[in-house]
Amino acid sequence: MKTNKNIKSIVIILAVAFCFIACDDFIQEDAYSDITSETFINEDNADQLVIGVYTATRAVYRNHGYKFAGTDIFTTKSELFAFSSANDYNNFIAPETNGVWSVNYNVIAKANTAINRYENQVNWSDTNLEAKAYGIAQARALRALAFFNLVVQYGGVVLDLEEPLSIRNDYTRSTEEETFSLIISELEAAIPDLEADPEIGRLSIRAAKHLLSEVYLTRAYKTFAGTNDFQTAADLAVEAIDGYDIRNQTFAEVFDYGNQINDEILFAAHWENNGFDEDRNNNKHSLFMYNLFDLPGVSRSNQYGVQGDGLMMTPYFYSLFADNDTREDATIHRVIYADEDSAWEDDIIIPGDTVVYFPKEPIDIAELTDKLDRYWVFQPDEYLWGKPDDIPDVNYTYSSNPYFINFPIMKKFDDEIYNDQNGGARDTFIFRIAETHLLAAEAYLGAGNTTQALFHINRVRERATGDVDFYSTINLDVILEERALELAGETNRWASLKRMGKLEERIELYNPHVVDHGAFDASKHLLRPIPTREIALSPNTMDQNPNY
Repeated sequence: MKTNKNIKSIVIILAVAFCFIACDDFIQEDAYSDITSETFINEDNADQLVIGVYTATRAVYRNHGYKFAGTDIFTTKSELFAFSSANDYNNFIAPETNGVWSVNYNVIAKANTAINRYENQVNWSDTNLEAKAYGIAQARALRALAFFNLVVQYGGVVLDLEEPLSIRNDYTRSTEEETFSLIISELEAAIPDLEADPEIGRLSIRAAKHLLSEVYLTRAYKTFAGTNDFQTAADLAVEAIDGYDIRNQTFAEVFDYGNQINDEILFAAHWENNGFDEDRNNNKHSLFMYNLFDLPGVSRSNQYGVQGDGLMMTPYFYSLFADNDTREDATIHRVIYADEDSAWEDDIIIPGDTVVYFPKEPIDIAELTDKLDRYWVFQPDEYLWGKPDDIPDVNYTYSSNPYFINFPIMKKFDDEIYNDQNGGARDTFIFRIAETHLLAAEAYLGAGNTTQALFHINRVRERATGDVDFYSTINLDVILEERALELAGETNRWASLKRMGKLEERIELYNPHVVDHGAFDASKHLLRPIPTREIALSPNTMDQNPNY
């Protein structure tokens, strides 16, 4: 967390049966001893409790479960006939534990502790009452974010707002409607006490309004929606944009490694190469790629990284980029370059040479044969599992390629520092204004204001292509396509499809494994299964989602 690196951390050992560490090691630590929680936490250091909530939030955004698999733009790196429950929904059962559940409830627990201590333990002087309100507001907003992450996946969840001081076996799920009501009330209560221009890394008023816009927008599709939810979501999105013009920088500049702190980013999970493993532990760079280090000329420490998940983009995703869409070059690698000397058959490879090329459009046999004498070439219809038939008399035969799957890997999350699947120092963008525009477009569409819906989606398209007023009509499919181009791998694609009622339709059109053998059941799979351990802990009060 770059923002907090000048704030000293504290290790708090509570005398009660609860151990709480406010921050992890990336913040400089001071050690304290011979003190109790009652005398230790005071108005001068209570902010460390809030920093601990931010630290816990980072873990939420390095856990990618349930966000991408089983959608229209992501599928598994496996044979077409291979089964994967999260992707094709076959044999999708409740796990014993689940990271999505645990990391979000960890944020909630830390927020509950911070709020309780702020309200009931710290003696605040009159001159520090604003600091008290600010700390509580941040904790409430981050708690609301965690509850929102949970409700879109599981439906109604346990709305526990108490500091965890004992083990309980009577947890009870609230309804989905109650969960949305709590999230909205928490954010609306927090926003007035947040800062407009806080330290980098802390949640601002605009970031909270972005989140609240998405919450209202999601609720707007529900049977329990408020009358004006679409319009409210649109108004909040406009307030979050606050006049910022995303054309001030290109899409590539937004994702430039040296420009991670920029005006388009409303909120991010911050990582840093500061010598502490806990702070250099992002894994975003390892998503949607395959290992390259077995290719000739590509070292283990190459510029691309190593794979950390079992997913790739679908052919449909690659087909979305128009020829003038600058996002393509910033989003995916169509060329893999060597970074060390090597040899392959009769070819000598030096750093900078092309090793693999993925043309955007198919090339003819003459050009293909010529290029295969110098490097591998995979045509657009060859991105899924399998090796193409060899072209005779070339240096780079497909049968000699070490991998059964080759595709243009993700580029925009490339990290200059990594340690295998983890160890990354690149920030993870959580909210950025281009997405706020797309929330506004969807909300205005739902509210019946197509003029404003077109304005917001065209602003995003214009930045990418230079085309002014590219769209003259708009519907949910248009918005989903633009979200795919702009936000692939950033936002929860599964949740967006579910929100719009488009999940089943689009996976059956565009996810190749689902098309082949999908088993999606809307009566079951629109909610995720509650981890069985949670049911076992409160067997008389906790219930499972239907059909699991």
